[in-house]
Amino acid sequence: MISTSINCRDTIRNALQQCRTGTLQLFEGMDDATFRRQAHPEFSPVGWHLGHIAYTEALWLLQRSAGLPPAFPEYHQLFAADGLPKAKRVQLPNLPEVRHYLDAVREKVLTYLETAPLEKQERLWRFMIQHESQHCETIAFVLQLAAASAGRELQKSPNPRIPAKILHPPSQMIQIPAGEFEQGNDSADAMDNEKPLHRRYLETYWIDRYPVTCRQYWQFMAADGYYNPEFWSNAGWQWLQANPVTQPLYWLDDPSYDNHPVCGVSWYEAEAYAKFAGKRLPTEAEWEKAAGWDGETISRRTYPWGETEPNASRCNHQLVKDTTQEDAPIQNRTMPVDAYPAGVSAYGCYDMLGNVWEWTATWFDGYEGFKLYPYAGYSQAYFDGEHRVLKGGSWATRPWAMRCSFRNWYYPGVRQILAGFRCASSVNLPT
Repeated sequence: MISTSINCRDTIRNALQQCRTGTLQLFEGMDDATFRRQAHPEFSPVGWHLGHIAYTEALWLLQRSAGLPPAFPEYHQLFAADGLPKAKRVQLPNLPEVRHYLDAVREKVLTYLETAPLEKQERLWRFMIQHESQHCETIAFVLQLAAASAGRELQKSPNPRIPAKILHPPSQMIQIPAGEFEQGNDSADAMDNEKPLHRRYLETYWIDRYPVTCRQYWQFMAADGYYNPEFWSNAGWQWLQANPVTQPLYWLDDPSYDNHPVCGVSWYEAEAYAKFAGKRLPTEAEWEKAAGWDGETISRRTYPWGETEPNASRCNHQLVKDTTQEDAPIQNRTMPVDAYPAGVSAYGCYDMLGNVWEWTATWFDGYEGFKLYPYAGYSQAYFDGEHRVLKGGSWATRPWAMRCSFRNWYYPGVRQILAGFRCASSVNLPT
């Protein structure tokens, strides 16, 4: 990632520009209704996220770092994270006006970059790149929700309540030997909740080689999994009664997706499938050890495959807009779980980065020695015992927000994020 070498400024500038190019691609040809629509009550309109990216850059890089006066103060309440309730964020300037705001702020940011004291600020600049990346992933799945609400729904399957003898596929689980490993990240790229790097001891466990596939999850659906309280925790069953779903949010009734990871499930659905399969969800530490620890060299890897930054041969990541169809909605862009052999971890796990986020059993909290950066609202505000950790990234995650130590978090009932899961076990299960 970005280094403190003589080329640091150029590297930061290139990352800012590459990230922004991808951001603007999301808005190409977008109509005003889509720009302003609140597709789901828990998420802001995509146009708000675009303005918030500019607001955050201006606040932290121009005002607080460069000491410049506030840029476009008329937008501060609208685009601040704590300025307005989400439902009131639909009253937006139009796309050209927000683009002007975005471009004007970025011009000043790049000018300041020429003289910014990076020996003191490098971590902040890296944070800004990742901040934009994370909001663009939110834009990606909000566009999916907007497409559905406009009548371009993803294909739905009928309720698969069929009597059948269900045969579980081979477990294909990998044994992770007992021992210590290094969890977290102390690099300048690391977000505050990834720090500090620390050692953890784990007993022997087993983890799925691949994320749970659509074919495997269909077996749960076909076995009346959504109607059998035996598979659900008390909290999960209560959630299901309040949200009577019968399939994942992004389910595609298409056999060509059988070997793709299931996508659009809540933590409760993942937990229920794991119990159905005689397994459990991995803890965050178990997931991270399987993804980023090399037991042969006794060393931590930034990515499952090593230190080479994510690219198209190693994992499915970064949103690509389909430009082959006019007015094409952004659709599920998962890939088969075994499509990236070059991205396998040292222990032999596939798809640990990209494709779908993976739910873990762990509640989101700070590690011992946690220090907030750059503000409490990024991580610390969510150390409330109500958010579960997700790991790995999705097909819409930018490379700057991808590494084995990166932590995402959501309420366990959320399905809109691009999430799947893999299972674990404390005992060696028969295949």
